[in-house]
Amino acid sequence: MATALLYDCFSGISGDMHIGAMAALGVPEDYLQGELAKLRLASEFELVLAPERKMGITGVQATVHLAEDAPRPHRRLAHIVEIIQDAGYPQAVEKRATAIFRALAEAEAGIHGIGVDEVHFHEVGATDAIVDIVAAALGLDWLGIERAWSRTVEVGGGMVRCAHGLMPVPAPATAALLEGAPCSYGRVEAETTTPTGAAILRGSVDVFGEPERFTSARIGYGIGQKDFSIPNVLRVLLGTAETGEEAGASYETETNVEIDCNVDDMSPEAFQPLIEGLFEAGARDVMVTPGLMKKSRPAHRVSVLAHPDDLPAVVDRLVRDSTTIGVRFRDVRKWMLPRESVTVPTSIGDVRVKVATLPDGRRRWKAEHDDVLRLARERGEDYLAARDAAEREIAAWMKD
Repeated sequence: MATALLYDCFSGISGDMHIGAMAALGVPEDYLQGELAKLRLASEFELVLAPERKMGITGVQATVHLAEDAPRPHRRLAHIVEIIQDAGYPQAVEKRATAIFRALAEAEAGIHGIGVDEVHFHEVGATDAIVDIVAAALGLDWLGIERAWSRTVEVGGGMVRCAHGLMPVPAPATAALLEGAPCSYGRVEAETTTPTGAAILRGSVDVFGEPERFTSARIGYGIGQKDFSIPNVLRVLLGTAETGEEAGASYETETNVEIDCNVDDMSPEAFQPLIEGLFEAGARDVMVTPGLMKKSRPAHRVSVLAHPDDLPAVVDRLVRDSTTIGVRFRDVRKWMLPRESVTVPTSIGDVRVKVATLPDGRRRWKAEHDDVLRLARERGEDYLAARDAAEREIAAWMKD
């Protein structure tokens, strides 16, 4: 079991909300204050942590106050890395904080079409962003986080003014940092996920999605500064998770797409060519299930399992060879017993055998039906008798 975090960014995430959530999960304030004081720019800011509430939800609100005479430089990545390294943090903290800033630099470089080392940070190079990111690395290290997941990230809606001008939400850097992450839009007409918040996710989250097994031990709420029509809070769950390596160590894993549709106006004879055509298009499995639809009309549900790359071809064949006018599809993950195919010599001929290994080491096998049927026909023997004879010999062969 791994010490794990589950980010629930239903109202987005920002750097200060993340600090608040870490404090709410138990990271001591004196630890954060003491470690942040090691930064050479410690005289430029004050971190204030206070209990706060949004729409009935209680948590911790973090605010970074900048000194009136604090500089507002446009720092390069190398300068920021130097500031972090000079603080003398543990290697894990330094590595994570640096990785988060590097992710920001790569996002900005991609937007401007320049090299990472050429990026002049604007908002994200300011003192408060450095505090947010270093505090994130410190908090995650103090909690001993080994794995982190994140649910769908709400980015907000409307327009936001940034160094690039007035831009639609999400800001360019936020959009780049959240590539590949599940996002929701427009729950709030404001920016709910900032570039710093997105960078913290990118540098901290191992998997964007739901953990298969997660046991929550503590929940922390980081309270945002603004008031929205929904609670402006970041919820983070601390607990333990059974990683895929632990839970599925004895299994092979695979991600497929499950496609299905309901058909209530097609001749039963048409299902055979439909099934054959779906396999030709790349389907890994096809199942037809009878049922009843509205007004008690008899119908069939056609379910197809396919590799994501074969989705367009399978859907085209399903629409073309059936009377459906639409399909549903979803990603599905499979755990499978390790399998192999062996050829076993028997008295009726060579028979291919599928062998699966159970988690406890025992083996389960099944003779290939097509081989037994073909050999029985070639010999002019009854199929059932040929199958029984072959299976007895295969069972003896498997024991040896």
